[in-house]
Amino acid sequence: MLDGLSLFLLLLIAALALGLLLREGCFKKPWLAALCAVLVSLALALRASVFDVETGDYTMFLSAWVSFYRENGGFLAFASNPPYCNYHVPYLYFLALFSYLPVKDLYLIKLLSVFFDVILAWVSMKLVSLATKNTALRLGCFFAVLFWPTVFLNGALWGQCDSIYVALALLGLWLALKDRPILSMAMFAFSFGFKLQAIFVLPVIAVLWFYGKYNWKHLFVFPLAYLLLLLPAILLGRPPINTIFYYFWTTESAGASLNYNSASVFAIFWDLPEEQQQSAATVGIVAAFLFLLNLLGISFVKRRELTDRSVICLALLMAIGIPFLLPHMHDRYFFPADLLSLVLAFSMWPFCLTAPLTAFASFLGYYAYLSFFLSIRGGHFLLPMKYGAYALIAALALTGLALAVSFRRKDRPSGGKHAKPKSAKT
Repeated sequence: MLDGLSLFLLLLIAALALGLLLREGCFKKPWLAALCAVLVSLALALRASVFDVETGDYTMFLSAWVSFYRENGGFLAFASNPPYCNYHVPYLYFLALFSYLPVKDLYLIKLLSVFFDVILAWVSMKLVSLATKNTALRLGCFFAVLFWPTVFLNGALWGQCDSIYVALALLGLWLALKDRPILSMAMFAFSFGFKLQAIFVLPVIAVLWFYGKYNWKHLFVFPLAYLLLLLPAILLGRPPINTIFYYFWTTESAGASLNYNSASVFAIFWDLPEEQQQSAATVGIVAAFLFLLNLLGISFVKRRELTDRSVICLALLMAIGIPFLLPHMHDRYFFPADLLSLVLAFSMWPFCLTAPLTAFASFLGYYAYLSFFLSIRGGHFLLPMKYGAYALIAALALTGLALAVSFRRKDRPSGGKHAKPKSAKT
């Protein structure tokens, strides 16, 4: 049962959602405003209904980290890491803050993720608005995100924070496409600061450069914004070098197994003999690098035919293909793909099957984890994880086809203010 403060914060999140929709001009008709209010209330009520669910990640880690700060002076304890903590300091700022509040930390952790669920829905709608001004499609995307199974399960039930880094990454993408390169690069840096998994989407920065949305000066914004995000932790006593290069010290936390309930290619080849697994991991890393290199090569060659839709397709291909080929992937690593596939579905409706295919693959991983910790009957796996891998192969094929369609010159907008003018034909 939510306490008074938690309920008040949830109502503020509901007000934020409705305020964002009002700002987007979605309430031109009274019945539409009423419908949106009902849907927002339902989405948040569903989340509140599972706020008391505690998973292993909360009981073993998140709760212990909040307790560490509560027992050691909150931010005064920031010079050292909580036990068994592999999260970067931007997320730990929130956990330290929560240690001061007289509210169950489980609710605060989940409320933070729900807040970013709303930001995710809004920025996804903004990306769709680049392709269409149709109110039904824009609202459809907004509420599809709020009710999408993996979005609901990730934050409200599981208590994870993937909505934070993905919301920031998509915000960076939208800002770039709207010709706001400095803010865009800062959002990308903040996304990276919250979660290393942002690297599955960050190569889209190169695509945006080819598209004329950045120049070389904007590249300096990324490290400056990243350092600014870490500066409070350093001032609180964190070692600067260890803080700045934190991800280098935590790579071993990914684990040694080829697959962790993920619909990657290694879900198909899950039974490789132990002596072959290291070689298979190397092959996967090389394949992911070549896949990315190929996408960047296509982007460069087709740079004068790129459209906003092309950039979204390329970002989705990265978000699916890179973790699909890499070893040691975990169940939640396709979360960026879940969101970008929804953006594609509402931007290019003939390719809408990418969204359910990606969600199906992600959901199999979620089920594998949650069924174990929540004692759901019927076995650890809903279906063999290889079916999720097959679904992602189909999603990759559909997105590749969508990319080919998006290259048509007549779809190209006027271009960014940093775009180079095309040469006149002689």
